[in-house]
Amino acid sequence: MSSVKGLIRSAIPRPVRRGFKRLFYSQFKRSIPWEYVPDGWKSQQRDADIKGWNVQSVLEAYKAGWPLFLKHINSNGPLGFWYETHDQSNNNTIPHNIHMSYAYVLMYVSRMRKKISMLDWGGAIGQYYQMSKALAPDLEIEYHCKELPVFSDYAKTVFPEAQFYSDESCLNRQYDFVLASSSVHYTQDWQDTVRKLAKATAPNGYLYITRSPIVQQVPSFVFVQRPYHEGYNTEYLGWCINRGELLQCAQQSGLTLIREFVMGENPEIELAPEQNQYRGYLFHAAELPNG
Repeated sequence: MSSVKGLIRSAIPRPVRRGFKRLFYSQFKRSIPWEYVPDGWKSQQRDADIKGWNVQSVLEAYKAGWPLFLKHINSNGPLGFWYETHDQSNNNTIPHNIHMSYAYVLMYVSRMRKKISMLDWGGAIGQYYQMSKALAPDLEIEYHCKELPVFSDYAKTVFPEAQFYSDESCLNRQYDFVLASSSVHYTQDWQDTVRKLAKATAPNGYLYITRSPIVQQVPSFVFVQRPYHEGYNTEYLGWCINRGELLQCAQQSGLTLIREFVMGENPEIELAPEQNQYRGYLFHAAELPNG
């Protein structure tokens, strides 16, 4: 069926497809998985389908994929799998690149240390905690995770030794390592979120913002994502973040860029002023002056 859809899609020019979708927008909008939203965050007030992330269907998708995730992460095979899906394959180069980039970051921030404190901002049900333990079994991790209530409540039963928060009380202290994977761009005020995460990063610690859709030429703009094909019965808004804006915000927050990463994800956003490329950024927090 997917091959037939592909043939039909390739046979019809993109402008024609786009015009057809716009003509019958209300009926066919679910077939537009990513779309530019000119009026930004105001659109969630007029569109009841934009429920956000705090919905049970997303949690159920994570729970259903958990056994396969554990199978992959505890094997000695490639890390080329998506934890959100039930794909048996572990040979997908994009998630392999994402996970190996994270492995590099974890080794970098934990070098010469036997123990680190970690805040996972938007960490779902703790997938990166499980991955970290598999990648660095000799590293002791004091794990903290900020998530929406539907995820944090469940994650507490999976990892009782860890700390999960559904509010921002996790920001009342600092951490050696702060991870924000595919989360910063889903907050309405992403710049304020970056500043908060920078403040939560201990002196001489590290902040890794990754899996964020980045644009180079135009200012940051908002899109809507419709992940119905993944079993998520919801829609949510997000930012395509301008690279210069992000780096300037980080610098003003006392962070120094250590390394930039290219994830390989390039989802096409309908009608976007510029198409995005998912990237990651490892920042170092300034050390406290002596005395």
